Amino acid sequence: MLVTQQKILRRFWYPVLPMDQLADKPVPFTLLGQAIVIWKDQDGKPAATIDRCCHRTAKLSKGFCTADGKIACGYHGWEFDGTGQCTRIPQWKDAGRTPKFKIDAYHAKERYGFVWVALDDPMFDIPEIPEASDPSFRRIPEFYEPWNVNALRVLENAFDNAHFTYVHKSSFGDPDPTPSEMTYEEFPWGFRTHSIVRVQNPDLQKKNLGIEEGMTTRDNTRTWFMPFFRQLRIRYPNGLVHCIQTGATPIDDTRSQLVQFVYRNDSEAETPAASVVAFDRQVTGEDREILEATEYDVPLSATSGEEFHMPSDKPGMLMRRRFISLLAEAGETEIRRATKPETPREAAE
Repeated sequence: MLVTQQKILRRFWYPVLPMDQLADKPVPFTLLGQAIVIWKDQDGKPAATIDRCCHRTAKLSKGFCTADGKIACGYHGWEFDGTGQCTRIPQWKDAGRTPKFKIDAYHAKERYGFVWVALDDPMFDIPEIPEASDPSFRRIPEFYEPWNVNALRVLENAFDNAHFTYVHKSSFGDPDPTPSEMTYEEFPWGFRTHSIVRVQNPDLQKKNLGIEEGMTTRDNTRTWFMPFFRQLRIRYPNGLVHCIQTGATPIDDTRSQLVQFVYRNDSEAETPAASVVAFDRQVTGEDREILEATEYDVPLSATSGEEFHMPSDKPGMLMRRRFISLLAEAGETEIRRATKPETPREAAE
């Protein structure tokens, strides 16, 4: 599936930019292959439009923000508001005629310290994170960076219990490759899984968790919010809760902007944020190395013959089936790249 070609994916919210990176200048971003520009309006709220002036096509992200919260083109000074309406043309002197020019505007909101954007009317609200409003939890930003991987690959990996032994052997992977069992609960916007996972507890984690044993368990509740956002709520035996939010915002078909932040029910004095980030960065670095070695055009059909599957792939296969249904309901068909990779059977022949 080529994410940039499936119009229905424009109807979801995506975290695109930390709010603290949105100061007094417009910021460019590419979402689902669409060049957009983000800025703060006069109320300090995010606004987003196409990154293209309708006059002579200059990028609005090369322009500037006005005192009253508009974005102005750096070429001729044309100004636009958050609805995309052109509100001022400095060179326009005919007071009797008001310009009606307009550019494409998008939905934009601030939530959880990020700007979220939907390119079309969203099907569902921004994912609800209960820990964000719970005073017993603190928020720890972890990273914001582009990966050369398809967003669906990232989300499937986030629900895969079978890769820990191999990908995460240096961090938390149990030497026993037998994946833990999962239970499932489905919703219109995604699904939730539960599993108990046995993990290694290396020295850094012993300090982070306050658990001295060399092995421990994670009581994992993982929630998939369509299309590419995951919450992993880990409860440890001592009551510590480590709640990871991960978004794979699709830049285009081959690249994703990875967004990750954490909520924990301990304090900075108990566990420094830098130490929490250090371990999670080790884990995500291990994932990244593998994921960037995968094909970007993920086949949704389980019978395409391009990829084969095992029982522990169930979460990913549920995702693929949900995407097939989503496309069908929207009157779309799965769009693939013109030249597909050879299947394992073809390679053998």
